[in-house]
Amino acid sequence: MELELGYDLLGGRLRSIGEVEVVYGRWGGRPRALGPHPLEYDMLGSRLRRIGDVEIGYGRLGTVPRTFGTWDVDSAAWSGIPRRIGPYPIDHPRLSGRVRGIGPLSVEYDLLGGRPRRIVLPVGLHALPDDLLRVTFLVLFLQTERNRRNSSSAA
Repeated sequence: MELELGYDLLGGRLRSIGEVEVVYGRWGGRPRALGPHPLEYDMLGSRLRRIGDVEIGYGRLGTVPRTFGTWDVDSAAWSGIPRRIGPYPIDHPRLSGRVRGIGPLSVEYDLLGGRPRRIVLPVGLHALPDDLLRVTFLVLFLQTERNRRNSSSAA
């Protein structure tokens, strides 16, 4: 089974993961909810701190998560790309910032390969379990933020 990733009219903001809506604030900007799960940010609004009741922990000055609830987040030291969140390995092709797999899920991209378009679930799974939905959102969110930082620093 496949879950389509929906985007806004300009194609820049993730609006849904399958049937689960990603809600934005009135003036756009950062996402405010993932389905029934409110999203909270730190006081400066720069780091995602919570998805529903799951807290995201960071190092003292870092932008790379170190914990996701009770799970550890293992990231590549040089890039901050997550390699594992709890029991879910995160697959990135070598030297690529694009995620290809999240635990048992596959991520497929649009024709140009720049934007994730769908999540492929393994046989027998018809919806994302809540923990995997949150991990999927976190991975896609971190990838988007990293791409945004990289494109603004290149300009």
